[in-house]
Amino acid sequence: MEESSDRHGSLTEGRPAPSAASPLASLTRSPAIGIVIATAILFAVSPLLAADSLASTSLLTMLPFAAVMAIAALGQTLVIQQGGIDLSVAGSISLASVIVTVHADGDDGKILSALLLVLAAALVVGLLNGALVSFLGIPPIVATLGMNSLLLGAVQQLSGGATGAAPDGLTNVALDRTLGIPNTVLVAVPLTLLVYLLVKKTVVGRRFEAVGVSPRSARAMGIAVQRHRFAAYVAASLAYALAGVMLAGYVKTPGISGGDAYLLPSVAAVVLGGTALTGGRGNVLASALGALFLSQLNQLVLSMGAPTAVQYLISGAIIAAGVGLRRVPFRRRRPAAPRPGTPAADPARAVAAASSNPPRRSAR
Repeated sequence: MEESSDRHGSLTEGRPAPSAASPLASLTRSPAIGIVIATAILFAVSPLLAADSLASTSLLTMLPFAAVMAIAALGQTLVIQQGGIDLSVAGSISLASVIVTVHADGDDGKILSALLLVLAAALVVGLLNGALVSFLGIPPIVATLGMNSLLLGAVQQLSGGATGAAPDGLTNVALDRTLGIPNTVLVAVPLTLLVYLLVKKTVVGRRFEAVGVSPRSARAMGIAVQRHRFAAYVAASLAYALAGVMLAGYVKTPGISGGDAYLLPSVAAVVLGGTALTGGRGNVLASALGALFLSQLNQLVLSMGAPTAVQYLISGAIIAAGVGLRRVPFRRRRPAAPRPGTPAADPARAVAAASSNPPRRSAR
């Protein structure tokens, strides 16, 4: 993955970083504009294919699951921006759900201790994933797939094959609505906006993106590449844990494999949002919109009587198409050799442009 990220960076490092646009404006720019249009079309045609697909009952059922997927996609976006991929998302969500349901087992008095255990487990998983990939150099797909197997084993051991029930206090919060909006959505939206602002509006966030665009150039600038990758896996693990807690609260008895449904879709949502699987700049808002698109599409597919397997076929097709489309432009177009004195000829200046606070200045 790192080599792919470097190749991707070599094609883009000469371009000055775009200005940090507002969240709404960022969704109207390529490549995020694609998911905006696709989502609008999907919601427009849904009533034509299934009459009740946009009924209030259907939307209020779909939105909480979309919120859970959006938070999982948020974590996945951060990892993929660094040229990695996190296949431990399924085990992480399942483990968080099982800890909440087995440890508390319907007892409101154990909610706090259950949440602390979830937090501790998420930190351990994130630290291990980050260390394996960033410091030991293990390929992300190998490290996180192995971690996912360990987590699923831990889920089996803790649950004995069957989960308990989430505490009523957690369930009531997850099922309740504020001003008609599901509380799960009111958690996912502000969190996504916060991460967007941190990545797009702060110096640390711009350095984070610069590492994803070109690790080689980032090292030339003295940016700690390994630390940024390490932090991405820790942040992603915390996001998955939150998604697992929300899932347990909403479903109450999620089962020991509740996280499996978010493995492929979390990656597909990122691809739909326009983040390249080779790493680089990404948009967590677009990934969240991709999660909404997939959730509505899944509901539409089920409303039309199609089997659940179709959902996985759709997610796999989206990922395959995303990889293929991202590779086409690089085969057909090769950039002209940079002239001396331009940012493309100086990788250090390219990263400086990506991480500077006022990125609008054009390079001389």
